[in-house]
Amino acid sequence: MTLSTATLPVSDFSNITITQLKKNVEDVILKGQSFLDELKTVPHTVEAQMDTINNLDELSNQIDATWGTLSHLNTVMSDAETREAYQAVLPQLSQFSTHIGQHTALYQTYQALHDSDAFKQLDEAQQSAIRLSLDNFKRSGVALEGEKKTRFAEISARLSQLSSDFSNHVLDATQAYVKPLTEAELKGLPDSAVELLKQYGQQHQLEQAAATLDFPSYIAIMTYAEDRELREALYKAYCTKASDQGSDPSLDNTAIIEEILQLRQEKSELLGFNNYAEFSIAAKMAPDVNTVHEFLLNLAEHAKKPASEEIQALKEIATKDGITQIQPWDATFYSEKLKQQLFNLSQEELKPYFPAPKVIEGLFGIIKQLYKIDIIERKAPVWHKDVQYFEIEDQGEVIAGFYFDLYARQGKRGGAWMNGAHSRMQTSNGLQKPICYMVCNFTPPVADQPALITHDEVLTLFHEFGHGLHHMLTEVDNISVAGTNGVAWDAVELPSQFMEFWTWDKTALDQLTGHVNTKETLPQHLLDALLNARFFQSGMQTLRQIEFALFDLSIHMQNKALNAPEVQHMLDELRAKISVLPTIKYNRFQHSFSHIFAGGYAAGYYSYKWAEVLASDAFERFEEEGLFNQATGHEFRSAILAVGGKNDALDAFIQFRGREPKIDALLKHQGWTEATVSS
Repeated sequence: MTLSTATLPVSDFSNITITQLKKNVEDVILKGQSFLDELKTVPHTVEAQMDTINNLDELSNQIDATWGTLSHLNTVMSDAETREAYQAVLPQLSQFSTHIGQHTALYQTYQALHDSDAFKQLDEAQQSAIRLSLDNFKRSGVALEGEKKTRFAEISARLSQLSSDFSNHVLDATQAYVKPLTEAELKGLPDSAVELLKQYGQQHQLEQAAATLDFPSYIAIMTYAEDRELREALYKAYCTKASDQGSDPSLDNTAIIEEILQLRQEKSELLGFNNYAEFSIAAKMAPDVNTVHEFLLNLAEHAKKPASEEIQALKEIATKDGITQIQPWDATFYSEKLKQQLFNLSQEELKPYFPAPKVIEGLFGIIKQLYKIDIIERKAPVWHKDVQYFEIEDQGEVIAGFYFDLYARQGKRGGAWMNGAHSRMQTSNGLQKPICYMVCNFTPPVADQPALITHDEVLTLFHEFGHGLHHMLTEVDNISVAGTNGVAWDAVELPSQFMEFWTWDKTALDQLTGHVNTKETLPQHLLDALLNARFFQSGMQTLRQIEFALFDLSIHMQNKALNAPEVQHMLDELRAKISVLPTIKYNRFQHSFSHIFAGGYAAGYYSYKWAEVLASDAFERFEEEGLFNQATGHEFRSAILAVGGKNDALDAFIQFRGREPKIDALLKHQGWTEATVSS
């Protein structure tokens, strides 16, 4: 198939050099620094004040285009040169960002405009952007003076560096591990998994299959390997990476965790908060720390009964193999066995029905039915041969573009995420349309077959695409509040979790499946098995997420920074109360918890569950009015996806649902109430 060329201005990844990219970032920072240095006082007229704000928006856009590209390549194609450039520019960018946040004349310019009669004449998006900016100035220490202001800047710069170091340690520890496997150790693994492990072996110049800590390798062994010692070895390597229990002391994140917590506490106190959790939640949808804490405990209470029943069933099936005490490295293996026994469902039997190209085609078809938009693959320069570029057309007009980078490989950070490449905004050259990156780490294609993905990976794809739609279908032209920008962090997961529901619908699954050889859609017996297994271990999975969220909240709601033993004790105590699985003493989960130590989720990991309430409640309206009801889809698009951070998150939800959110739909969608989900 011959592809037409991208119509939006995309980055020329085929000709980008890291040296030039680094220089481009430094040039923008220098330009921005000059802009700040020249702004000594508040401009006298409203027009001049608006010009100042617009100039800052243009600078932000240029930073997104330069630093955003370098940062992106550092996560998906990390090598020594890229990392070195990233590390060299990071302190400069951090210093510049802090300078913006603490620039008195700039802050006063925003405040003057906010307090003027002209403010009421501005459009909603501009008003929201100004209010948000004023709040960000305060959270950046603009009101601090003297040594406190200097110290705040030092803390901000150091935290940026520590987060980067944390992430690098996790990636390096993940990629350093390789374990050659014997034929005996491969027993129980399906052919596709064996081929995948052989592919990993080849990547490490081995003539045999090899286990790595890349997630597709790890999950294959934990799910299917009959060799219990192998599963334990992989489990230990996985949950001790980048820790004091790991194999390389130079990659131990212990000291980094301690320093991050200490600096976050100090930063919070400088701004008048008792702890970092208070500081974090002050900018979110949730009203306060106590509300979040109670929300998590309440949800844990709902999950405990089903989770207890689920672990008991797991113990019973393990006992048949002579295992009297189930261990963490047994859980996934026996869960798969139990799922097969209860539902006659095997992930391996499902995978041939989910070839990646068919899933992508089905996803695009579902999006068209919901929002009346077309998604077309276009030719564009990319950073790796597996990457694809697409554009979205609305009634024949191109409105956005996105890249798919879906498969795990060396030099790529684990996990899945969406990042904006360009935000929608009015620039001096006209309307800039949004482009984003959607990145996953699915099992890559093996031999000459297309990638066959699990239903769990289909969920992940839909999740990230929900984020992508939030970025791309915005109708806001102000960069500060366009797309996901300016959206309360605990509401930003609403569009992503909302999209996951379509992966459980029969009509949708008919579009998403086509056997890799026969092209047959998912047969009735497998469809029934998949849908019947929907709530399988939902209690255990919920408790696991609550454990992470409570741990994150707990270590940040103390009025002093915890040291490493105290952090471990906090985690152990929570597990004793929450988890139904035993905990192994050497487990150092926190040392690779990148969401809170290298991402934006610190004292905010609860957001996944908070937003799940919103997503479930929003989806319930589709259940009532039709899962492919275009009128309902149009309302969701206009009330939630289009408004970005222009509207308050709760107001946006009420606009769509007609009332405040309720937890009832979430409990139903977890399978914990009598009500069933219509298909």
